Amino acid sequence: MCEKTDKPILVLASANKGKIREIGEMLPEYKVVGYKEMGLDAEIEETGSTFYENALIKARAVSDALGLPALADDSGLCVNALGGAPGIYSARYAGDGDDKHNNALLLKNMENIKDREAKFVSALVLYYPGGKIISAQGETYGKILYGCEGTGGFGYDPLFYSFDLNKSLGVATAEEKNSISHRYRALCALKEKLNEENNSRI
Repeated sequence: MCEKTDKPILVLASANKGKIREIGEMLPEYKVVGYKEMGLDAEIEETGSTFYENALIKARAVSDALGLPALADDSGLCVNALGGAPGIYSARYAGDGDDKHNNALLLKNMENIKDREAKFVSALVLYYPGGKIISAQGETYGKILYGCEGTGGFGYDPLFYSFDLNKSLGVATAEEKNSISHRYRALCALKEKLNEENNSRI
C-alpha cells in the first residue's frame, strides 16, 4: 500500500537520494520527493558557471515541466589551495560521478599541500510557476583530511573535517551534520525569507 501523508509535497529538482533524504530530514513539515518520483524522466544539463545559476536552471526546468513549485540545491566543495575546485564540478570531479573516485582524485590533487582549508557551499532556489524566485546560500567550514574517516554521509563527507563539530562528517551522525551543514544553513536562510514574505502579507 502507498504511504499516506497529510504533509504538503515539496518537489526537489534532484535525483540524488542522499540529498533528497537530507533535505527531507531538515524539512519534516514537508514530504520531500525527487522530480523522478513525480514521473518526470529527464536529465537536466547544468550549464551555469555558479552554484546559484545551476540551482536556478534545475528548479526552473522541473517547475516548468510539472507546473509545481520546485526547490533546487546546487552545492559543492571549494578548496582554498585548489583555487576553489572542485566547486560546481564537485559531483563529477573525476568524470564519472562516483564518490570514491572523486575522493581519490581530491586526495591526489592535495598531495604535499599544507593549506587544507575548505568549505561546502549550498545555493538554494525555490522557483514558482510564473517565474517567481526565492533564493538563499549557506556555507560550512573545515579542512580536507589526509584520508577518509568514517563511512557516513555521502560525497566528500568522509574527507571533510568540520570546524563546528571537530570531527569528520563521515563519522558525524545525521543529526549532527544536519545541524551545521551548508544545506541546513541555506534552508534556514530560505525559510526566513519565506516567513518574512508571509508576514508582509498579513
